[in-house]
Amino acid sequence: MQKYKFVPIFHQFNILFIIKMNKFLTLLNFFILLNIYSLDIKPNNSFNDTNIYKNKIFKKEIKTLICKKNNTNLSQPIINLNSNEKLSVSFDDLEADVKDYYYTIIHCNRDWRKSNLLKTEYINGFEENRIENFEFSFNTIQKYTHYNFEFPNDNIAPIISGNYIFEIFDENKETIAHVRFLIIDHKVSIKAEVRKATLANVRNTKHEIDFTIKHPNINVSDPFSEIQVVIKQNNQEHNPITNIKPIFIKENTLIYDYEDENTFYANNEFRYFDIRSLRYKSERVKNIYFKNNKNHIELFNEYERKFNPYSIQVDINGQFFINSQEAWDSSIESDYAYVYFSLIKEINHEEIYIVGDFTNWEINNQYKLSYNNHKYETVLYLKQGYYNYLFGIVKDNGKLNMENIEGSHYETRNDYHIYVYYRPIGEVYDQLIGFLKTSSKNLF
Repeated sequence: MQKYKFVPIFHQFNILFIIKMNKFLTLLNFFILLNIYSLDIKPNNSFNDTNIYKNKIFKKEIKTLICKKNNTNLSQPIINLNSNEKLSVSFDDLEADVKDYYYTIIHCNRDWRKSNLLKTEYINGFEENRIENFEFSFNTIQKYTHYNFEFPNDNIAPIISGNYIFEIFDENKETIAHVRFLIIDHKVSIKAEVRKATLANVRNTKHEIDFTIKHPNINVSDPFSEIQVVIKQNNQEHNPITNIKPIFIKENTLIYDYEDENTFYANNEFRYFDIRSLRYKSERVKNIYFKNNKNHIELFNEYERKFNPYSIQVDINGQFFINSQEAWDSSIESDYAYVYFSLIKEINHEEIYIVGDFTNWEINNQYKLSYNNHKYETVLYLKQGYYNYLFGIVKDNGKLNMENIEGSHYETRNDYHIYVYYRPIGEVYDQLIGFLKTSSKNLF
């Protein structure tokens, strides 16, 4: 006769409870790992992927971060997909030693948030690459190490068009900088006209950008959702026009002809200073001296221009370039100096900032002026070169306002950049399919 072992009911309950708990813990671990991998978090990287990627330096010793077309000053970091064009990225490390720096690229949607693509879907080659080119500064007071690399190269290239970020990091995986760039795959043509604003109350202070997009080579089922346009004034990041829709639609043609939605305050020609020489004072330089083992440059006092009539002045629309008049190779022979800015203005409890391409057009305490003895002033540590800038006030809405200090005149010569993005129904990322740079110089 077969014997059966008797198991008390409370033992059966314990066994079932343990089995269920093991299954629960296994499932919980699975979801935790799934979330970790889906976030794609780098060690020691505090950047949140839900945020907007910007041109930004995360380490104070890193200076003069530049991304441009190779061997072309004052160029925008945009190149054609599958072309021979290259971008050049460079920066200085003021610690002046040798470090292992690396870079990768991150694909973003039109709003500069990370897209949902895997790296293998937009990178051809190695995901991470070491920056092998570096040189030490030569004959400078401020010692530094100058790093640079070209993109694309034999190790890495983009597969698709769109917005991208160079993420530069060190051997400990700590991110030191983000740099924006764009890859374009031309599929549409853009025709634009910059004119005085149509509305009478802003006709003398604003520019209106009317344009058409022709797309005979792509099938657009719903132009209101599939086609997105971004317009930037002087490629500034703080006031782009987005989410603008075509007002008329013809066969393969989208027409954007608004009276208000496509306007910018024209502002004024940019202020400038030239510090390409530390021996001779240029037009805007009041004094040059050496103190505490550093170069110091005092600029002349600046004044508000909001009530001044328009005056033509040659500028480079907010950009800057590095150069030393006494150097053979300005990238490693240009020195650094403390540059002193001052704006004569009575205190009005306003937050005033210096803005330009060299400040990344951002509201940052580093570029904020402080009130002292009937003027606003600050000091910045900059590399020798030629710089454009404006003064801006931060309004209650957090936006920069330049016209309250600089004035705004329709005669001002600005560049306008029109970017066209395409996301067909069912696609998961934004393609950059059109780009046009136009100007208001014909209005003067």
